[in-house]
Amino acid sequence: MLKIFKRNIKPEYEERLTKAFPKKLHSDLNEVLKIIPFDNNKVKLFGGTIHQVDNLIHESELDLILDNETLTIPYRLYFDEPNPELEKTLTDKQKDILNCIYLRHHNGYLRQKRLNLLSPNSEKWTIPFVVQLIGEYVYELLPIIEKKVNENTLDFYAKFRDENPKYWLQTESRMISYWNEYYRYKFPKLKEYLGFEIVSRIKKRTHNNI
Repeated sequence: MLKIFKRNIKPEYEERLTKAFPKKLHSDLNEVLKIIPFDNNKVKLFGGTIHQVDNLIHESELDLILDNETLTIPYRLYFDEPNPELEKTLTDKQKDILNCIYLRHHNGYLRQKRLNLLSPNSEKWTIPFVVQLIGEYVYELLPIIEKKVNENTLDFYAKFRDENPKYWLQTESRMISYWNEYYRYKFPKLKEYLGFEIVSRIKKRTHNNI
């Protein structure tokens, strides 16, 4: 009888997520990867329907620069959240790594939850994950982002903008497109839209060789 062996794709998932973070974090990241449930490929979609996916990390990726280091961040991922008891065993830094990973989740409510959980004193390696959310359609993320883009972090965001000029322009264009499509009725003038205010705040900042 012919046996069908299921390919172990977990190492591929781990490798792709490793590329999304600076090398200095890889030791902590390895601890985070141990608790992520890569074995469940049944995804609950909006409305509660269950859909089986072949790949829990979408093939699309974002190539970004942070402090002269290239990071490759998945555009979307679909695996479940970890067991809460296992999550409690992580250090604060490891929890922020985990939260950043789930900022790429397909579920907007989960992205909002994880953005709220991100430490207020989170380090600048979190910035690529936060900036991507500015150009997405979930308005409820913007008030949370506004608090994170403050005087203590603006220089970091400005440097990231300058390191990724093409990506920054794309993010700004997506932000405007979503405003025009979904939120113009509520904010008739673009300058009244919170996404525009956040982008303008970062654009006006000149980083100081950090």
